[in-house]
Amino acid sequence: MLFILTGAVQTGKTRWLEELVATLAARGVPASGVLAPGQWVPSEGERADANGFEKLGIDNELLPGGERVSFARRGDLARAEGTFDETSQAAQAELAWHIDDAAIARVNEHFEGLAQMSRSCCEVESALRLSESSVASGNSQKHCVRPGLLIVDELGRLEIWRGQGLTSALALLAEGPTDAFPHALVVVRDYLLEDAEALLASAWSDCARIAPNDKSAEMVLAAFDAPFKSERER
Repeated sequence: MLFILTGAVQTGKTRWLEELVATLAARGVPASGVLAPGQWVPSEGERADANGFEKLGIDNELLPGGERVSFARRGDLARAEGTFDETSQAAQAELAWHIDDAAIARVNEHFEGLAQMSRSCCEVESALRLSESSVASGNSQKHCVRPGLLIVDELGRLEIWRGQGLTSALALLAEGPTDAFPHALVVVRDYLLEDAEALLASAWSDCARIAPNDKSAEMVLAAFDAPFKSERER
């Protein structure tokens, strides 16, 4: 199942995801991919939110290891600090956030590692299914890793409209459900929702739009309660 988490800016999507990851972990379900928590500071300026905080940038937390990458800086701040790169993917796309191409490369490297792990897991699964000896011996090792949730926070204009940005995340999603990642969750802004669904429709026959609320959390958790069969077995 592909879950697409959507909503307007600052509706608590990443905070909701962090809580979901913690709940999954408590149930023994791993989460892999990336979370995108904001860099917030107390502020009384015009950019402060209703709680008195201003967003300066965006980090990427690489799951499951927890490595934190400084991913994006607000465009006006990057220009003032002299770190704005006019040749970057983000600048060429005229994004409000200045995303460092080196940070994009690091996150793509992380997804490439997850893809390699997923393929290795599939090879082990195939060998186990074909091995009569594993069946005869009552081998209970069903998976090389426990099936988990693949998270991409988020797919934006770079990925969906330009085929840039987190290309390795897109490539892994394009493989559809696997033994390692039977379910995936991607964050998409509401105005990109239909384009994102069209982009991923061929890989994921089952897709659900969700919001950052308790009902959606229950849907994701319930997906891991049911036995999983990959597309190859259907």
